[in-house]
Amino acid sequence: MRRGQVRPPRDACFEPHEDVPTHRAAGRLAGDVNMPYPPGRPAVLPGERLTQPVLRHLTSGVATGKHVPDAAATQLNTIRMVAHE
Repeated sequence: MRRGQVRPPRDACFEPHEDVPTHRAAGRLAGDVNMPYPPGRPAVLPGERLTQPVLRHLTSGVATGKHVPDAAATQLNTIRMVAHE
C-alpha cells in the first residue's frame, strides 16, 4: 500500500461515505480518488489519510484552474470521506 494508505482502496470505496467540508478533512480517510488535471495523476486514493499538505495541493490547484474530475465535488468545497473509521 502507498504511504498514508490506511485501508485498501477497494474497501474504502464500498464503505459508507459522507461529504465533509474541505477545511475539516485533514486526518480523515478519503472515500474516492482525487486526481487533479493536469497532470492527471492521483493525489489521493480511497483509503488514504488526508494530510494538510495534500489538501493545500488540491485546493491551490483548483484555485489556479486545475480540474479534479473524479472528486464528488469538482470544486473541492467538500471531499467524500469514509463515514466511519
